Amino acid sequence: MAPPTDRMSPEERRAGASLASIFALRMLGLFLILPVFSVYAKTLPGGDDLAMVGFALGAYGLTQAFFQIPYGIASDIFGRKQVIVVGLLVFALGSFVAAWAPDMTWVIIGRVLQGAGAISAAVTALAADLTREEHRTKVMAMIGSSIGLVFALSLVGAPILYGWIGMAGLFIMTGVLALAAIILLLKGVPPAPPPHGHEKLPLRRVVMDPDLIRLNIGIFVLHVVQMAMFVVLPHALVNHGGLEAAAHWKVYLPAVLLSFAIMVPAIIAAERKDKMRPIFLAAVALLVVVQSGLLLYSQSLWALALWLVLFFIAFNVLEATLPSLVSRTAPPSAKGAALGVYNTTQAMGLFVGGAVGGYVAQNFGDNAVFAACTGLVLVWLVVANSMNFPQRRVTAAATQTV
Repeated sequence: MAPPTDRMSPEERRAGASLASIFALRMLGLFLILPVFSVYAKTLPGGDDLAMVGFALGAYGLTQAFFQIPYGIASDIFGRKQVIVVGLLVFALGSFVAAWAPDMTWVIIGRVLQGAGAISAAVTALAADLTREEHRTKVMAMIGSSIGLVFALSLVGAPILYGWIGMAGLFIMTGVLALAAIILLLKGVPPAPPPHGHEKLPLRRVVMDPDLIRLNIGIFVLHVVQMAMFVVLPHALVNHGGLEAAAHWKVYLPAVLLSFAIMVPAIIAAERKDKMRPIFLAAVALLVVVQSGLLLYSQSLWALALWLVLFFIAFNVLEATLPSLVSRTAPPSAKGAALGVYNTTQAMGLFVGGAVGGYVAQNFGDNAVFAACTGLVLVWLVVANSMNFPQRRVTAAATQTV
């Protein structure tokens, strides 16, 4: 017998890196489109209708929310990899339809198909299947960090690529990246455990579990705040920071990279020292500080940069720990379903945050958005404080001879 080890096994490292790369390839395709889509839309019939443009962007999130639970349940029954492959193929089809689209109606159809390839629940469930509990948050952090990094890189690269290959080229690139992700899934990700098809659990038990409800409230609030913030932050960077829109990446990219460097020790402490509860609650409390700071002191570029760094620290810690907590709280036979509900709630938060944040900013001003976000996160802090955090269970694999 060897002494217990805190090290990830080679299979766990391979699973984490491969699944993070799959997530990154798919999200890169989405994020590359966001900074330049409204410019491209004006060149298409119907593209001068802002409601159509907004619906084309939002259609992805709506269909994603609709399909997360069915995909998660299907992954419990038929297997994670099979469901992920189907989702990536549907996403690629939507990308190619949007690339061909002669007008905004066909772009919307393409975006709906992209959203129908809702693989997030199956990917996070597969990550949970392939890692021991004591390392699960690290793998979730790898996946979450890859999303944040890809977002920052897209802000820099999208205008350049759009100038080179146009929007049709960007959509084709998203489809090719999705197909590349299938190859990576089949060749790079370790074999998945057999599906739990014989252990059916009513969806109602997953949806109504009190601790899962608290976690789903958390991911909803986190993404409402994220979207509402980024409705008004670009204006604040221009008006208070004196930074033109084309140069905003100069703030976003360093903020994301610096937050990663600070986030990693927090995740390690949460896992190795079983400090999940205090670190999780501290991250939620930090969000309260950020929203209060944006409300009370955001009149300079340096202040805005500080709040952005602190936001991304809290955001990345929570983005890593929330799905890990869901996977540890849910029954093993319903892990995919639980993560499907979680990802549906996440997508709803993205949609509600953008829509409500825009309405509040339009009618009541930017500070009203930050005030509302402060109140919302305070409610979440109270809810999170009442949550039962699952205890870390060190598996036999961690203590056996390597």
